[in-house]
Order: sequence, then C-alpha cells, then structure tokens
Amino acid sequence: MNNCPSSNKTTQPTSCSPAPDACPKDLAEACPSTGPLAWFDRMIPNCLEYARQARQQGRPIVGIMCEYTPRELIMAAGAVPVCLCGGSAEMIGPAERDLPANLCPLIKSTYGYHVEAGNPFLEMADLIVAETTCDGKKKMYELMGGRRLMYVLELPQKPDDADAFDHWKAELRKLRAELERRFGVVITDDGIREAIRTMNRERALRRELAALMKSDAPALTGRQLLQLKSSISGIAADLDKYAECLQWLRMQRPPRCDGRVRVLLTGVPVVHGAERVVDIIESAGGLIVAMDNCTGLKPILEDVETGVPSVHGPDARDTESADDPVDALARKYFSLPCSVMTRNNRRLAVLEELAAEYRPDCVIDLVWQACLTYDVESWRVKDLAENRLGLPFMKIVTDYSPSDSARIAMRVEALFETARGGGPPRSTQSEPLIQDSPR
Repeated sequence: MNNCPSSNKTTQPTSCSPAPDACPKDLAEACPSTGPLAWFDRMIPNCLEYARQARQQGRPIVGIMCEYTPRELIMAAGAVPVCLCGGSAEMIGPAERDLPANLCPLIKSTYGYHVEAGNPFLEMADLIVAETTCDGKKKMYELMGGRRLMYVLELPQKPDDADAFDHWKAELRKLRAELERRFGVVITDDGIREAIRTMNRERALRRELAALMKSDAPALTGRQLLQLKSSISGIAADLDKYAECLQWLRMQRPPRCDGRVRVLLTGVPVVHGAERVVDIIESAGGLIVAMDNCTGLKPILEDVETGVPSVHGPDARDTESADDPVDALARKYFSLPCSVMTRNNRRLAVLEELAAEYRPDCVIDLVWQACLTYDVESWRVKDLAENRLGLPFMKIVTDYSPSDSARIAMRVEALFETARGGGPPRSTQSEPLIQDSPR
C-alpha cells in the first residue's frame, strides 16, 4: 500500500486509474506514487542518509542557494552540493525577527531555517555558495554570513553583453580557486568534465521524464513530476531511479481525460514544502504539463556543451569550451533566463517553445509576494500569452500561508472555465513581445 503525498487516504498501487468514463476531481488520489516513483517520496531522508555518509567519508557538504551555481565545480572538488532553499511556512515567523515582513517567503523561510538551526543540510554545510541575484537575497546573505562560511558569486545581469559573460567566467574561475583553497584539493579539468557528464545525464533523464507530459494522457501529474528531483544532484541511486521511472511510466496506459485543462506554469521556483499552488491547480481540474521555473524545466533544457557551435557549420565545434570546461560551464549557466536579467528575452522565447511542445490551454504565472523582478516581468508574460499565443492568462501573487487558498482556487476555476469555453482572451499589445538587446 502507498500513501499519496498530498492525501491522507490509502490507495492501491496502480497508475493513474480513474473510471474510463470519468476524470477524478483529485488527481493526487487517482495517481498515487507507486513503483519507482515512490522512491522520490522519500527524497529528503534519502538525501540526508547520503550526506551523512559523505561526511563520514570526509567529503565536504556545500550548500547552494540558486541554479546559477554550477554543481559541477563543487562535485569536481569532491564535495556534495545541496540545495538549501526553504519551503516551510513555519520558518517565516522566526525569520521576521530580523527580516522585514514584506519580503519574499522563499528568502524568509531559508533564513528562518538558519536562525532556528532547523535544516540538517544547512547545519552540516562546510560552505555556502550564493549569488547576487535579487536584492533581498543579497542582503539576507550578509546576515547569514555573520554566522556561517559563505562565498558569494557576482552574477552580471545583462545576458547579451560580452563583457558580462567574461566577468561571469572570471567569477567561476574564482569559485574554483576558493573551493581548492577551502578544501585543500586540486580541481582538474578532467574532474570537471566527469562531473559535467554526470550532470548532463541527470538533466537528460529529467528532460525525458518531463517530455512525457506532452502526451494527451500523461501517466503522471504535474505534482508527481515535480517530486521527481533531488535536493542533492548526481547521486547514482537517483539516476538509476530516474531511468526506472522513465521505463515504468512509458509502460502505463492511463485513460485520456479531456476535461482536464492543460496548464503551463511559469514564474518563481516551487521548492520542497511550498507546493500549495500546484496542488490547488490540479485539484481544481487542471493538469500542469510544463513548469517553466527553477524547480522545473528551466535548468535542464540544455546540457553543458563540450564545445560551442563553430562558424564552420552546425557539426563543427570551436575549441575554447572543449579545452576549457569552465568556459563551457559559464556558457550554460549564464544562459538561464531568470527575471533578474535585463532584458530577459530568452524567457519569452522559452515560453513560446514550451507552448508549442506541450500544448497548454492556459498560462499561470506564479509570483511570490515581494518578488519584484518576477512581478514586474509578469506584464510581458501576460502580453505573450494573450497576444502571441492566444491563451488565457492569470497571475497568482501569494506567499507560503494557506490563508488565500480558497480565493486562489476560485480564480483558477474561473480561468479554467474560460479555457474550456474557448473564448478569445482580451488582447492588448503595447510593445513588441521580444526585442533584441543591443550588442
């Protein structure tokens, strides 16, 4: 017997199995985590056991705060990279003793774990690597750094500027040197390449799992797909389970549920413990077929290339990235389309590609309260959805508290009625959707 993560009811271990003539109201109950999927229901205990064993073997634990930090450099240093982003509403109160109430809940929850010493991964960390993304994070790092060893990467925020890329590459070289100094190791190019191969395999497997949602009748829910990731990357057992999940899911034959509204969810990361809005969407009759965020497709869309495309043709490769794996890492991670970038045109291009591949019926933009960059950028996402894609759009601004769940559910249900009705969305376009930044 297996228990669905979002339900207290015990369910038999079957794939998505509603009656053929009806779609279930609660996808979590209809699609319990069974077979190899159940492995990831124990993700946190699995990662804790792995981290503790690694420490006993003398391997350092390095906490990371954002997808811009290349895990490959940490792995090449013999260390274990662990994501520390907080998703607990219970940690907000302790954080607000030092931080303002009007701040992103992800920042406050992460800091709350710090002041309460409530995150065992954070307590094990020998070093924390952070980045200058949003202002709230930068200032929180200053407070956290008063008690913990921290190294902050300076992230340039003009993605089309050649000097910005060169600066980012220099930042990664400095991180490499800091890891070597801190842990008394030599990070070799071959060690980085081996870590790249491991991470590329993980990204490829997760991309294949995500691609299952392109089906008219996916064998899993968006919530289940969100579960299929680990706080620690590159664990061999996890990679094996990704492959098992992929094979197992391809064998399932769930019924087609035409009443479900296919949703493209974009915006802020949905970290472990903060899945409330995902659950609301899928309990209201939606099926999240694609998540364009840092906990979804955004960081896994491309691998780290061993060489960059050459002017001599698509099959040719220039030698700089092939000879210098740090250059390859810099190119991959600097291309992440976060809302801190200006202009963040690539996010819109990615959304158009995802809409074509996953065929959503509507777009929902999730914004954590006081996340100003995603909140402001939502205007361009709305413009893209309604005027370029012809899809109904809704922005949800919320925090980790469940106090507004009923209101969000009502709005989501109204959006789904519009999507099912097929009526034309309101269309107003006041600027070009994608403008090339001057180079």
